[in-house]
Amino acid sequence: MPAVFVHGNPETAAVWEPLLAELTPSRPDLVCLSPPGFGAPVPAGFGGTPAAYRDWLAGELAAFGEPVDLVGHDFGGGHVVNVVLSHPHLVRSWVSDALGMYDPGYEWHELARRWQTPGVGEADVAARFGSTVEERAAVLVERGMEGAVAARVAAGQDEAMGRAVLTLYRSAAAAGAPGLGLPLERAAARPGLAVLATADHVAGTEEQRRRSAARAGARVVVLEGAGHWWMTHDPAPAAAALTGFWASIG
Repeated sequence: MPAVFVHGNPETAAVWEPLLAELTPSRPDLVCLSPPGFGAPVPAGFGGTPAAYRDWLAGELAAFGEPVDLVGHDFGGGHVVNVVLSHPHLVRSWVSDALGMYDPGYEWHELARRWQTPGVGEADVAARFGSTVEERAAVLVERGMEGAVAARVAAGQDEAMGRAVLTLYRSAAAAGAPGLGLPLERAAARPGLAVLATADHVAGTEEQRRRSAARAGARVVVLEGAGHWWMTHDPAPAAAALTGFWASIG
């Protein structure tokens, strides 16, 4: 049974590398899936909405032929939850650090609001993804990503990712708050774990994340002092939490 990892924005699967290195000795069946536009080509006709990413992920998981342990970060965490809500048979367990988005009081973070604003968003992604690899990496480090990982992620950022960012964030905003799928209570159909990195300031407040975890029937693991890219800095506590969670599932 594979453990499947889905990253978010504006990232590639390189964000998982430190965490996977910690997990590999005890869990060799690790797979990363890159959402279209975020380290993978965008198929012709792909809508780029949360529903389109949900359907993409469901199709990828169905190909495994057995339920998987699913882990998601950032908007990838939203894709994970949306699949659990709509296709629970594809999942043995799920982990997400993005449950705050499902709280009725959640407000989009500043950068998301910029991307959702016509003209402003286009200017931002043109500057962000049209800069040099070194400049892109520096921005990621400034926002909290570990340096070596940032360099690898930056190498995969391009204009296609910029277009995917605008489409995804604008379509999600148009759906309204929380605007990311079916009633969260349905996620309790499968064992869930909410990752609460205390210094992550884009995933909603701690109260919002805890309320959503309770609605979803998910356990909560607290990564004290960890930021948005918790998997790139000191991944050992996160690896221990995942290993323990998986071991507890019958």
